Amino acid sequence: MLSVQLTTATNDSAWGKDALISYADEAVLIHLQGEYLLRRIQQAARQLQSQGALNVRLEGAGWSYERQWAFYCGFVNTKKPVELQWASVDEDEIELLNARRHSVEWLRRVVNTPAEDLYPERLADEAVSFLTNIAGEHISITRCVGDDLLTQGWVGIHNVGRASTRAPLMLEVDYNPTGNADAPVFACLVGKGITFDSGGYSIKSSPGMVTMKHDMGGAATVTAALGYAIEQGLKQRVKLILCCAENMIAGNGFKLGDILRYKNGVSVEIVNTDAEGRLVLADGLIAATEMKAPLIIDAATLTGAAVMALGEDYNALFSLDKALLSKTQQLSELVNEPAWPLPMEKWHSQNCPSHYADTANSRPVKGGGMGGASNAAGFLSRFVDENQSRWIHFDLAASFRDNPDARWAAGATGLGVANIAALLLS
Repeated sequence: MLSVQLTTATNDSAWGKDALISYADEAVLIHLQGEYLLRRIQQAARQLQSQGALNVRLEGAGWSYERQWAFYCGFVNTKKPVELQWASVDEDEIELLNARRHSVEWLRRVVNTPAEDLYPERLADEAVSFLTNIAGEHISITRCVGDDLLTQGWVGIHNVGRASTRAPLMLEVDYNPTGNADAPVFACLVGKGITFDSGGYSIKSSPGMVTMKHDMGGAATVTAALGYAIEQGLKQRVKLILCCAENMIAGNGFKLGDILRYKNGVSVEIVNTDAEGRLVLADGLIAATEMKAPLIIDAATLTGAAVMALGEDYNALFSLDKALLSKTQQLSELVNEPAWPLPMEKWHSQNCPSHYADTANSRPVKGGGMGGASNAAGFLSRFVDENQSRWIHFDLAASFRDNPDARWAAGATGLGVANIAALLLS
């Protein structure tokens, strides 16, 4: 294995003094200079991997937990498995790094899997297998599939998924380590699991559709976060709700102008079939609210507007609970998964008006118009009872790279997993 070490010395090699890496005595040296050292380590790892390295061990002084994780993020790739030996000698730190890697590698694998191979029921199977392998004795499962969704009143998931030959479903995973079947639910996690998004009749362009296998990234993120929290010792009861469907086009697909009537009494006019994520999440949030959990966390690759506002380095946060919003952002800094609050007030729920229903699912303009990410969060707020539950919404702008860049390989990043796990554990 190739030895990788840290140094604060200036790079005097032919690579140039500002170069990230140099080679000496059969080792690779990463030169720590200037600001943003974690970004520099991640860039160095990406550069090293792009030169063909697949097997490395981190050695020498200076490898904190955060620096080792930054190296891992830059070193992994989408085509070939890598072997990485941590520098830590502290067993607890190695265990934490391995647990985080286990969860993120599961997430990367399922998010990067083509939609032909990862359809709604397969996504549910993958989530169940992942969590059962971690805490099988504390896991119980409930599924609602296909037309049973309509029978149970889950109109959002059913309508979004009904045009596909692959049945939509709602998966509920109950993690209850207490041994008490009547234990209260501490938190509910809700994830958008759109395994492929054509846009429906509001069809996407070909370039906009090509990476839509990753539109189930919210479901993968909350599942991986729960697994990571369990491996860190989560002792409270948590329920996971995945809202899974393919948004396809067919003669029986849901249409513009349709009105959906949700279990909580809210009616929604469809003005954009490509604003489908919020329609399935609405069902999940209603289900979470019915469980009377004091904390509800949802995650979704929901809006391009969040990416336009924050770029690809930050996830967007929304909550009407300002203390919860502040705490979540502080935890994002602690785990080095950047997140930033975007505006949301109660009046944002009124920003998608309809002449025929309580609300529309968007605005009938490109991208949902100005403030699209805040308006989407406002729409979701209609389906949470904030008198009984604190609620925060993650719009996962940083969870996927369409193309590789200086720090990330193409595909899923895993950003958001540690942030949500930390929120559960805090």
